[in-house]
Amino acid sequence: MNAFNKALAATAGGLLIAANCFAQGPTSLVVPVENEPAPRLIVGQPLPGPLATGVAYIPYRVENLRILPIGGPHSKNVSPRIGHLHITVDDLPWAWADYGRSDTIILVNLPRGEHKVLIEAVDPEGGLLTSETVKFNSPGKPAGR
Repeated sequence: MNAFNKALAATAGGLLIAANCFAQGPTSLVVPVENEPAPRLIVGQPLPGPLATGVAYIPYRVENLRILPIGGPHSKNVSPRIGHLHITVDDLPWAWADYGRSDTIILVNLPRGEHKVLIEAVDPEGGLLTSETVKFNSPGKPAGR
């Protein structure tokens, strides 16, 4: 086989392999959601420096869950698993959803005293996957602010 034919055969073989990969489609590149490891939520204590000024920077990270602004019943089957956070402060009757993937929850103008922050990792429809609670004391907003 001459050099031209070898190069042509190698190129054709590479194209065949590449075409085969694309023909499988993206759904063959992930595992079914039910076979994925369970989501984990790891929450740290507020950073002490900002907390001294009445601002809580609460670091967190999630594992086996991508935080994305996607919802609806079909999105529960997306793999790798997606969801968002629900955050409740001091057992208030309302919470907010966080889709930001910032890895930090920031609370400002906290009054003096003990606070409790519930952070829930939820599926795209708001179903609870896992949660963590962090408790801390705030010295309150500094005088003159």
